[in-house]
Amino acid sequence: MAREQFSTRLGFLLIAAGCAIGLGNVWRFPYITGQYGGAIFVIIYLCFLLFVGVPLLTMELSVGRASRRSLGQSFEILAPNTKWRFNKFWMIPGNYILMSFYSLVTGWVLYYMLMLGSGSVGEHLTQVEAGQFFNDLLASPFIMFACTITVVVLSFSVCALGLEKGVERITKPMMLLLFGLLIFLAARSFTLPGVKEGLSYYLMPSFENMQKEGILNALSAAMGQAFFTLGLGVGSIQIFGSYMKKDYTLGNEAFTITLLDTTVALLAGFVIFPACFSFGVEPGQGPGLLFVTLVTVFSNMDYGAIWGGIFFLFMLFAAVSTLIAVFENIIAISMEIFRISRKRAVVINCIVILILGLPCLFGYNYLSDIHPLGGSSTLLDTYDFILSNNILPFGTTCYVLFITLKHGWGFDNYLAETNTGRGLKLPYSFKNYYRFVLPIVIVALFIQGYVGVFGK
Repeated sequence: MAREQFSTRLGFLLIAAGCAIGLGNVWRFPYITGQYGGAIFVIIYLCFLLFVGVPLLTMELSVGRASRRSLGQSFEILAPNTKWRFNKFWMIPGNYILMSFYSLVTGWVLYYMLMLGSGSVGEHLTQVEAGQFFNDLLASPFIMFACTITVVVLSFSVCALGLEKGVERITKPMMLLLFGLLIFLAARSFTLPGVKEGLSYYLMPSFENMQKEGILNALSAAMGQAFFTLGLGVGSIQIFGSYMKKDYTLGNEAFTITLLDTTVALLAGFVIFPACFSFGVEPGQGPGLLFVTLVTVFSNMDYGAIWGGIFFLFMLFAAVSTLIAVFENIIAISMEIFRISRKRAVVINCIVILILGLPCLFGYNYLSDIHPLGGSSTLLDTYDFILSNNILPFGTTCYVLFITLKHGWGFDNYLAETNTGRGLKLPYSFKNYYRFVLPIVIVALFIQGYVGVFGK
């Protein structure tokens, strides 16, 4: 049976970007940009993206395009009769761990879009009241499960239709709407009274902020954000490489995907900071930024229900695009390993994801006394730690070694695949950079992640 392919290049770029663009672009990047020096931090971040993110992205895409397989069979195809195939058995679970908690958070976004858009949240909330509204949601497992099952079933249903008729046909207009909504919201922010102060805090170069937080901490934050924003290490980008045509080089396509991802992150700051400064609300990061801080802002804004509904619709598109992308990877892996039909893979994995997500959901109510990482940590934090601090860095290391070691696929094969087509071509002189520098960067991130969790 012939491998499915994207019908258009735009479809591939938007869907691959949709996989990379997620909640982290909105709830972490703008905050750390303001915290670590504004424009100075952005320049450092872009350097890490260019010299770390883009090369790693080309690796996953090249493995996918050369093998025409998902993580389920790609190592066997490219390096037959070797032990590389065993790596998939710890990389594949990363997709399930990610989706088990990411689908829950996507359910929260759906709930807030409906509540804000309908005016059910209320007006003129304080941050304490907005926080209580969020806590009420976390204490309601039935509501959370209803929202989670809605986004999971809808996303899997898109994948059930196939690559071209489902994933590409639905995701392409959704991503175009995402960019349209974000640009519209950013333009709206420029009409707010706090736009000057907000943008000054966000992007004005500030050596003082960088020195206060520590230059090494700023470098670490930029490196970490550049690494994790693309979601590399579990084959979720590789699968779309397997559906690509060979008209353009992978360096060209990786750069474009990275540019789209960065554009969303930067524009999110244009939305958030003018709004926060206009209403005297301290911007934060993480779930609190979305579900407490910004809800406080929208509830105190004229026509806040409309603006809040539009904002959370944008967030829903960002989150669902990631769900569809990673679900497609999970489905392709299941079809290849177990040789089952697409529809059967959809049904089985839909049930598995919902069951795996239950501990995260109950971690905020029935199991709220369990703190696996100490302090006030939740089961969701534990899932995130296993994925972000372990599976992702080890997964990317696996890709780096696979293309640079003699007993793997080999750098010559990687470079030939990456440079096939029109566009940006990578030089052979990058080989030692790939062999020595990239692994050091990944190990540094691994150590930093453990220090951040257990070194406090």
